[in-house]
Amino acid sequence: MKKLYLTLAIIGFILPSVLVTIESVETGNILLYAHLMDTIEGMFANRISTIFMIDLLFAVLVFFIWSYHDAKKSEVKNIYLVWLLTMLFGLAGGFPLYLYMKEKAKTER
Repeated sequence: MKKLYLTLAIIGFILPSVLVTIESVETGNILLYAHLMDTIEGMFANRISTIFMIDLLFAVLVFFIWSYHDAKKSEVKNIYLVWLLTMLFGLAGGFPLYLYMKEKAKTER
């Protein structure tokens, strides 16, 4: 499972980053943070995108809370690195990265 989670983490970081790179090059909005107000306006541009953003932001919040408690129980180190990468690049890579780190911590015990 460890290799699968690492593969999914890599894919989860790369796939969204392709579109982010295209957007960054076309608009100069590097990593969608350079023009934060444009990013926020795009995220909440209409009801459908707002629904997806609320769902995603809630899922990220739940992931942070769950991973904090689970990391203590599972002895996963550097959970803050996972959170930072999740905030920078998204949950699609952050969640499987956490699962990889959890599996790795299991084998190191």
